[in-house]
Amino acid sequence: MKGFTYAFLVTFTVIAGVCFAAPKPAIVSGPDDWTIEVMFEHLQQIELKLSGTAKPTRFWYTILTLTNKAKRDVDFYPKCELMTNTLQIISAGKHTPPVVFEQIKKRHRSRYPFLESLEKAENKILQGEDNAKDIAIIWPDFDDNAKNIKLFIAGLSNETVVIDHPTAKDKAGKPLKVFLRKTLEFSYNLKGDPAFRSQTKLTYKGKRWIMR
Repeated sequence: MKGFTYAFLVTFTVIAGVCFAAPKPAIVSGPDDWTIEVMFEHLQQIELKLSGTAKPTRFWYTILTLTNKAKRDVDFYPKCELMTNTLQIISAGKHTPPVVFEQIKKRHRSRYPFLESLEKAENKILQGEDNAKDIAIIWPDFDDNAKNIKLFIAGLSNETVVIDHPTAKDKAGKPLKVFLRKTLEFSYNLKGDPAFRSQTKLTYKGKRWIMR
């Protein structure tokens, strides 16, 4: 138990250190930098009875509308993670069968008739509003005891930076380099009894661009 506690504290210290040391995104973009314009649906949940399971399985998702207003087509290689205040980090799409997206698409077909799943989206976003993409990002259920969560969506900008790792060093004793990408962060607080997960209330705390 002591070993687990020590490992948890070390992990928390490293993450906090990287976040503390990380620079902020540029206020004025460079001549070759681009950032996708984003509109979004608030995080919501869906329950499905999956094959081979006795009880319904819960998933959480958001829908992003991405518009490329740069003067060229841009690459799209997203990395989307959900992090709880208990330091559980979940990658989008993990343990998520295709039927989950199909049910989400059916639920929102009137507003998003061309909805795409994150996993099947093409790795290019063409320029112009006529080529905007609607993309569903899905996570499996997370820690029942979490009181707040953050969504991190990377791949919406080509702005990057390299910084020194706060603790790790190479063989020469020099700090290892950490590669950071401009990332969109959404924050939510959660309220409710873990025993009544379907009634969990989310309070939106805001969004911001960070380097992560």
